[in-house]
Amino acid sequence: MSEDRTRSDGLVEGKGNVGQPGFVAVSDEPHCSGDACPSADGKGAFENPAPSYLELPPLEPSASHTVCVKISALKSGKVIPFKVSSAEDVWRSDFVKMPFSNHSTQTRTKTFSRSVEVKRWKVIKQALDEATFETSKHLESAIKEYNQKYAHEWKFSGLHRHFDQLCESECQYLLQNLLPAMAKLALRLPELCSKPIPLLKRQQAHAITMSQEQVACLLANAFFCTFPHRNSTHPNAEYGNFPNINFSRLFACCSPRTSEKLKTIFCYFSSVTEAVRKGLVTFQRCCLPAGIGWKRSARKLRQLRVNSEGRIEEEEGKLQVDFASPMVGGGVLGTGLVQEEIRFLINPELILARLFTEKLDQNECLVVTGAQRFSEYDGYSDSYRWLRYHNDETARDSWLRCYTEIVAIDAVKFENRMDQYKTCFLDRELHKAYCGFSAEDRVISNSYKPAVVTGNWGCGAYKGDPNLKALIQLMAAAQAERDVVYFTFGDTALEGSIRELHQFLQRKEVTVGQLYEVLEQYSKIATRLSEGKDLYQFILSNMGCLKGRI
Repeated sequence: MSEDRTRSDGLVEGKGNVGQPGFVAVSDEPHCSGDACPSADGKGAFENPAPSYLELPPLEPSASHTVCVKISALKSGKVIPFKVSSAEDVWRSDFVKMPFSNHSTQTRTKTFSRSVEVKRWKVIKQALDEATFETSKHLESAIKEYNQKYAHEWKFSGLHRHFDQLCESECQYLLQNLLPAMAKLALRLPELCSKPIPLLKRQQAHAITMSQEQVACLLANAFFCTFPHRNSTHPNAEYGNFPNINFSRLFACCSPRTSEKLKTIFCYFSSVTEAVRKGLVTFQRCCLPAGIGWKRSARKLRQLRVNSEGRIEEEEGKLQVDFASPMVGGGVLGTGLVQEEIRFLINPELILARLFTEKLDQNECLVVTGAQRFSEYDGYSDSYRWLRYHNDETARDSWLRCYTEIVAIDAVKFENRMDQYKTCFLDRELHKAYCGFSAEDRVISNSYKPAVVTGNWGCGAYKGDPNLKALIQLMAAAQAERDVVYFTFGDTALEGSIRELHQFLQRKEVTVGQLYEVLEQYSKIATRLSEGKDLYQFILSNMGCLKGRI
């Protein structure tokens, strides 16, 4: 790939078809690495799992698992959408309301001020199929054609600013090649996605498996803002408890962040419109209703590798943590650009979860398996920069999913930093982390338990104490029988203190229950200390005071 040149609009030139500057095709063949897993103690290595973890029971739909492709075709290696007759008549509160539904209508004013109701999909088809995108203004006009209710409210300043910054050749590629290809993909929605897609509602464990091509088609519709009833942000709106999915808010953000996000998103669409991805992706909402008796737990801490350098997404074959918002994806389609938003950008198939995932409750998580990575980047927040296309060679399991498993768990956002040491919040964060790490709450069971890859979950803007959050995750992982890979993102002092405490706790064979008791004691005096600064020293000094001395 040394002869390829990365473009500033999120594209790769060099090896594409004539007329559509090239994107190097990603191999759909499974890629298995023989490398050993990273170190458990920072020096050695976790045991390398046997290849059998890629072999799953046959994929089968059930009352709690919606499969959007034909199972019979999948058995012969083909990915074909499951087609449903009269799909345009489906319009129910427990399913995604599709733009091609006969019930999705729009009021149009005819001559003599007479108004008539027309099918909105017909307007969408006319606007996108016949559009000539000479400038980004034409994209704005097309989107407003079937969103007339918001035509005077929506602003596209961020989108226009991005196009204004591009050189002529980059701009022409997007307008003349990529956007028409995306529109063509979006209009295939009735063909690719006729099977009703259920909403993943609160306290209802359910899984959805669909093809990467179906995901791409749905995301193209999100880009062109076609989804009905998904534009109001009012709390009492029909989808007020769901994240926004149409891209209108992103287009309005006039910020350097918007350009970098659009480069990353265009990188994805450039890839999937040139070469169809033939894998599957599974989204599963998991609920863990029963509490854990943490004080009674006899589990001991598992192996740990802690490092101040490295990224969660680079640890293949492990359970990768998304530091989530309760509305999954957070501000990915707005102004947000921290850990969760970056992950959703470089693995854009995650964004689709916003279409059907209701706000997470305190005992819930979202697990996504198979989301492919399409971009490389540098920086964080305001310093985030899209760099180039990423050729994801992660191994695929027997369901044709990239073996990339990402779990979204949301931490508590503290107004008062000292509240986090209270037992009620300790219990809440332990339960949430355990929900994310446990295998017992999964809709799709899997006995394979790879290490958890995580870091300073719920810190930063959420005001979490990294020392406490590291312990909480170590305890939850131990209860879930998983090892841990922990990144401190440049904080070498934290790296050292976590490693030192973990080694002490393992050497003394401290149980999760014993550690919980010490944290309970600490919660009673925390307000007299300096915000967790002395937490680890307190643990080291008080471990011997427990019943049944260590």
